[in-house]
Amino acid sequence: STWMNVIAEWAGKVEKESQGRLKFKFYPGGVMGDEPDLIRKIRFGQIHGAAMTGHGIGSLYSPARVLEIPFLFRNYEEVDYVRAQMMPEIRAGFRKNDYELLGWMEVGFVRFFSRTPIHSMDDLKKRRIWQWQGDPLSAAFFTASNIAPVPLPITEVFTSLSTGLIDTVVAPPLGAIALQWFTKTPYMTEVPMADGIGGLVVSGKFFNRLPKDLQELLLRTGNEASEKLLVETRKDNEKSLGVLKQNGVTFTLGW
Repeated sequence: STWMNVIAEWAGKVEKESQGRLKFKFYPGGVMGDEPDLIRKIRFGQIHGAAMTGHGIGSLYSPARVLEIPFLFRNYEEVDYVRAQMMPEIRAGFRKNDYELLGWMEVGFVRFFSRTPIHSMDDLKKRRIWQWQGDPLSAAFFTASNIAPVPLPITEVFTSLSTGLIDTVVAPPLGAIALQWFTKTPYMTEVPMADGIGGLVVSGKFFNRLPKDLQELLLRTGNEASEKLLVETRKDNEKSLGVLKQNGVTFTLGW
């Protein structure tokens, strides 16, 4: 994935500039479990950090998820403006909670992918829609919308789409392709539900043990990597829309 490629490139840069004093070991592809599992392992010292989406970020500093409020943003210009105003507060919030935010990314505008077309909230209420298990923001949205979702960890979504336990998911175009969810959901709403956030995070305990020069190196290069990821992820999501069309996914205007 683009995330893994850019992060691996970042790791090489850190190792080179630190003259081998700081190296990364990665566990890609979900081998360490879902995001709540990652947070648990960070707290127990099994891993030092992780690349997370909003679900995990919300467990570390919940106010950051204001950037994921459903139907808040219409375009990336609005997203970038609001995020720029909030980043100092968000970074300070992570630090106060004993985490260091090395870089801020996003997974992109999240859409509804479904087995049958969705044109309205009434259509959505008839669907067996996935809710990321343990995610309070999506739970609040579904409750407010009078929708009864099916809570599942992300690792069980594809199987549940295959068995019919669920028939609708939320994901950015790139994520729907990477996770192969689009093969089970031939319809996608064009109206984005929210802008999915992401971040590169390490534990404050680990970060604070590092010499000052390595702390500065991590922050500088982490920010550079996240800026590159932001640009590349948006490009990939745009390309993914074309890939979805080529594979027969029908775009519905939504409400």
